[in-house]
Amino acid sequence: MMLSKKLPTLLVFIVLTNLLISCSTPKELEYRDFKNLEVVKVGFAATTLKMELIYYNPNNFGLELNRTDLDVYINNSYLGKTAQEYQVSIPKRAEFSIPVSIDVDMKNLLKNGLATFLTNEVMVKVTGTIRVGKLNVFKTFNVNYEGKQQFSF
Repeated sequence: MMLSKKLPTLLVFIVLTNLLISCSTPKELEYRDFKNLEVVKVGFAATTLKMELIYYNPNNFGLELNRTDLDVYINNSYLGKTAQEYQVSIPKRAEFSIPVSIDVDMKNLLKNGLATFLTNEVMVKVTGTIRVGKLNVFKTFNVNYEGKQQFSF
């Protein structure tokens, strides 16, 4: 009789313990590359670029990307800001792409960085935050990537 009263409590404890163990903190997403760079709008003050950022999810579970807020630098010259506020499904242990648009500050680009596009390799730096999660539980991660990137126009 006493065991039957404690059984529901024991089952709830076991289920909650399993849930807590399985809900580990996600590993950081790994930047891989970018592709499909496209000029969308050209202007004297600002130009809009569109591209896909390629990332890898090292986690054993899928995630949802909820928001990005990133600053992009080319050879230490500020290129522009990109922000994305729509959900992107991230498969487990696979590469995926994030479509982004960057509003390029043309005044700064012409003053500091036009010569950088004359070479086929540049130092790309991306800083900011991304927000990822699962089942409407999201966590914000800092992004601080810096690496050489080859491209051709």
